[in-house]
Amino acid sequence: MDPLPTVLMEIGSHQLEVVETLIGVGRFLVIFVAARTIAELMVRLQLPTILGELVAGVLIGASGLHLVLPPDAQAHLSEAVLGLVGSLADVPADTVEEVYRETFPSLQAVSQLGLFALLFLTGLESELDELVAVGVQATTVAVTGVVLPFALGTAGLYYLFHVPLIPAVFAGAAMTATSIGITASVFGELQWLKRKEGQIVIGAAVLDDILGIVILAVVVALAGGGAFTVGPILKLCAAALVFVAAALFLSRTAAPVFDWVVDRLKAPGDVAVASFVVLTLCCFAAQAIGLEAALGAFAAGLILSGSKHTHDIDTAVKPLVALFATVFFVLIGTGMDLSVLNPFDPANREGLIVAMFLLTVAIVGKVAAGWTYTSKDPTNRLVVGLGMMPRGEVGLIFLGLGTQAGILTPALEAAILLMVIGTTFLAPILLRLVIGSKSVAAPQPS
Repeated sequence: MDPLPTVLMEIGSHQLEVVETLIGVGRFLVIFVAARTIAELMVRLQLPTILGELVAGVLIGASGLHLVLPPDAQAHLSEAVLGLVGSLADVPADTVEEVYRETFPSLQAVSQLGLFALLFLTGLESELDELVAVGVQATTVAVTGVVLPFALGTAGLYYLFHVPLIPAVFAGAAMTATSIGITASVFGELQWLKRKEGQIVIGAAVLDDILGIVILAVVVALAGGGAFTVGPILKLCAAALVFVAAALFLSRTAAPVFDWVVDRLKAPGDVAVASFVVLTLCCFAAQAIGLEAALGAFAAGLILSGSKHTHDIDTAVKPLVALFATVFFVLIGTGMDLSVLNPFDPANREGLIVAMFLLTVAIVGKVAAGWTYTSKDPTNRLVVGLGMMPRGEVGLIFLGLGTQAGILTPALEAAILLMVIGTTFLAPILLRLVIGSKSVAAPQPS
């Protein structure tokens, strides 16, 4: 039973509206102030701003001030926040927390919009010919970056740490992920998105997501005690191939149609609205055939990359990315519980040992993938490997599913979380160090 109607009867509709409004705008206020403050610091330290957004999330989230918390976090909102909102709306503090949790999905929806806008922009700014040209190389990097961490992680947990097979397989699967959102943000900020290394990494990250979906479907079936059947897996693979092929075909044919429509629109915001129609349509199509909506967002950007209105689309979408992608990355940080890093807590020690193993394999497996492709032109293979490293939100999704299924021990949960945190925070720092400010400013090769 939905608790909100009960709350509504107890406190009245106006008070409920006041609580919801205070919570809604208060969350945005805290997120943007924290994110921009830390991001400004990161810029002055010559580090990617996404790192500042993640740190801001940690500071205001479960490991910090408890100002913004995902509903599934094992923590309670700050008493100061509950007391302030409760006094302003004249409602009990426990009602404030209840309303907060019930309305949190609206914030998550905004963050998803930010992710979709970011991936749409990534597809829009990708050179399709170059992306196709590196298809074989991206495939090699993606497959290696999935197989190596999965095999080493699963085997190591099973044989070295005597973890039961299903939890070991699940942890190994969590290590296959690559966060295309984090990767795209870092490469875009460092101006390497259109370079060959950037195209290889973006292509490989997209393939990683597709492979990750297939692996996730298998692991969830195993974890749930269901029978492993080849049919649904083959169907999923076929859907992925059809979707990618359709996106490539439409990127050649649909842009002129889009231009024709936009040229006949007169109302303000025509380019932005028309672009988001294509974006949402592609997200819907991807989700409808069993893939991730995020892949649809990237495909939408690719489809419109051939439009003559590309500059106008880019101009319209970038402010949305600046706002809503910030929310997305901050929310990743809010869900990270850094208390598992405390080595003085005996309950953490087993998880820390396993975590060091997983983190090492997670880094080595992805970085090694940068040396598995062939290229006639000189490329920075370390940049490719590091670009594949962050697990980010994709790793957290795997962890959440494993926790919900009840197949992970507390130690293994902590180890996977530390692996996700470590790769997510290290990748932007290492990419900045490897690329360096001088190479960022260098002219890009044609």
